[in-house]
Amino acid sequence: MSHFSTIPAILLLSLPPSILVGIDLLTFTTSPNFLGIKNLPPGWHFLYTSETTSFSIRDGFWFHIPAPSPSPNSPTLIVRKWDSATSNLIPCSKDEEDKAAEGLEGIWRERLTPYRQSAGGEEKGDWAVLTRHITPALLSRLTGSETDWRITTASCGAQDADHIPGLSAAETGLEERELRFLGIDLKRTWRAGAVGRERTEAVLDRSWALGEVEKRFSSEGDGGGDVVMGEMEVCFLMVLTVANYSCLEEWKRVLGLVLTCRRALRARERWFAGILELLRRQLERGDDVEGGLFDMGDDGGAYLKGLLKGFKMILGQVFGQGEGDDVKEELEELEVFLKAEYGWELSDAFVRKGMLELEDGEQIEMELEDMEGEDERGEYAPVVVEL
Repeated sequence: MSHFSTIPAILLLSLPPSILVGIDLLTFTTSPNFLGIKNLPPGWHFLYTSETTSFSIRDGFWFHIPAPSPSPNSPTLIVRKWDSATSNLIPCSKDEEDKAAEGLEGIWRERLTPYRQSAGGEEKGDWAVLTRHITPALLSRLTGSETDWRITTASCGAQDADHIPGLSAAETGLEERELRFLGIDLKRTWRAGAVGRERTEAVLDRSWALGEVEKRFSSEGDGGGDVVMGEMEVCFLMVLTVANYSCLEEWKRVLGLVLTCRRALRARERWFAGILELLRRQLERGDDVEGGLFDMGDDGGAYLKGLLKGFKMILGQVFGQGEGDDVKEELEELEVFLKAEYGWELSDAFVRKGMLELEDGEQIEMELEDMEGEDERGEYAPVVVEL
């Protein structure tokens, strides 16, 4: 057996030239000689294709490369072929895989491109860091398949089906699977039968709802928290690579659940610090999303900005001086990034009204109307009503 058979690689048979191919954080357009990618590092990978380099329906699949094995009889070769009828890559038969493996040595040097095409250092937002909590069980549940973990631009969760813009699955010619998300419902975060104060507290503190999600899906990882972080990772990367709208909505639901917890925050400080670290690393890649992750301006980023401002307030209420240092440090790093990148202020320590000195020395009183919503004054002021 050739030593090439033991080096991780993926073969893409019958792929037309000028197809957009992406693997993890790298994208390129294929040439007529291109047949695949070699020297794949261990870990999770996502490969996707599109018939055009501009935005269009993208089709991709997850696969895993195991850690190097001392056994020379443990080849790691993944083979897919282009299906011209559906314009996407499909699995090959065992005979096709064996035949491809036999000819691997003849194409290795000239027709397989290395996983990393540059000799530079690690990329910002390293792929391995962005996929630390993904598991086979999570991908199987999400895609509804034990082995074919396929997700496309048009893939959709049931709760988002009525809101997806653009083409339907029938119009794209793709037979779409329903994405099976965690079932987070931010409008119902209390246990069945809860009334009065218990229900009110569960609305203000979603720790119970977080615990229920983790309990239901704890078999997917080492712990329930890994499932939530894994969901957050997969969904963000599906927005980043194939621009999946439904995954963006689930990513927002996960953050809406996690960043509104109080009791869980005190009990699991380090886990919440990990969530903030992951969020920062994801937002560092936000500009890579075609068209942007979402408009991070004051209007478009209002949902995330509001969650983070609320979480900072909760943090100050839950932890006293000298407590919660891990999560406080991570939030501070996230704040520094958001302020430098988008000019966001998560603190209420700002000035709306004051004296401004002009060039000629004259002083005038100024008030910033665009900050009115930040301190809940004017039309944004809270109102108490009787029900």
